[in-house]
Amino acid sequence: MIARLKRLSTQWTFVVPVLAIVLLILTWGRDLPGAGVAVVTLVLAGSVLAAVHHAEVVAHRVGEPFGSLVLAVAVTIIEVALIVTLMIDGGDKSSTLARDTVFAAVMITCNGIVGLCLLVGSLRHGTAVFNPEGTGAALATVATLATLSLVLPTFTTSKPGPEFSGVQLAFAAVSSLVLYGLFVTTQTVRHRDYFLPITRDGEVITADDHADAPSSRTAYISLGLLGLALIGVVGLAKGVSPTIESGVEGAGLPHAVVGVVIALLVLLPETIAAVRSARRDRVQTSMNLALGSAMASIGLTIPAVALASIWLSGPLVLGLSSTHMVLLALTLVVSSLTVVPGRATPLQGGVHLVIFAAYLELAMNP
Repeated sequence: MIARLKRLSTQWTFVVPVLAIVLLILTWGRDLPGAGVAVVTLVLAGSVLAAVHHAEVVAHRVGEPFGSLVLAVAVTIIEVALIVTLMIDGGDKSSTLARDTVFAAVMITCNGIVGLCLLVGSLRHGTAVFNPEGTGAALATVATLATLSLVLPTFTTSKPGPEFSGVQLAFAAVSSLVLYGLFVTTQTVRHRDYFLPITRDGEVITADDHADAPSSRTAYISLGLLGLALIGVVGLAKGVSPTIESGVEGAGLPHAVVGVVIALLVLLPETIAAVRSARRDRVQTSMNLALGSAMASIGLTIPAVALASIWLSGPLVLGLSSTHMVLLALTLVVSSLTVVPGRATPLQGGVHLVIFAAYLELAMNP
């Protein structure tokens, strides 16, 4: 009986990504009735769980930190494609879409995912331990990318409003790509050991100790199904966005809440994978996922929207409001204090979650 249930659980992770793509094709660009939204939501949830499963298979095959990098980059590339598509279709009302989505991703990853993983890891194992060298390098890169891309446009004077001029936008795009590429090289080549999980004594864990690695064939199949599942997650999230938008408007909430809800849906696979790693006392993997996702979101989105702005007629607003800049500054200061010791208690996790709750509260009541 147990073997049959295990075989069934493996089979559904193969079926759901394909089902999500079929459903996405059938529902793309159509107004869905209530029953249709319910079916899409159910398949969306299944796609999230399937994506997590296949990401963990790939991660187990290639090892850390490549495994977390695969999931972070895959999600972000598809997310960027969705942002650019919505900007092209949205007209002037999409002028702040890139900014809102990127900032939401930063707050969700650096406070929501990090706080949840630190809380889970420390409650389960006493303290959550991670490598401060690698995590600190990732945080420094996130801080630089966020400041250059989201804070400086508010203060530049070459163009009215919180916008970059063409030259400034090009510089921000190139800088984002250079920094992200440099970080990936550092993470995967020159200083890979900085981003591997560590023991309580600070020793690097170079191998997974709970199961044999899957075969190359299994890993390639899971990689393909991971791509299908992520396309399904993002595409179906876009499909239910009109329903989300109607619900937000009906509740009298600001339109920016729609972007927050969609960002939460898109980042759900990474959240589940990060929490699972924290439960296994692999908090460094959780930090790789969280900060890597924030970094990829900025480092890939800004160049993409800079390129898209060539044929977009409306403005491209990137500068944050004063409220959001305060939240970003608080996040970076608290994150620095969290990273420096290399270990965290439930207090640090709770602090990050309170900042995230404050962001959600201000998104609903600006």
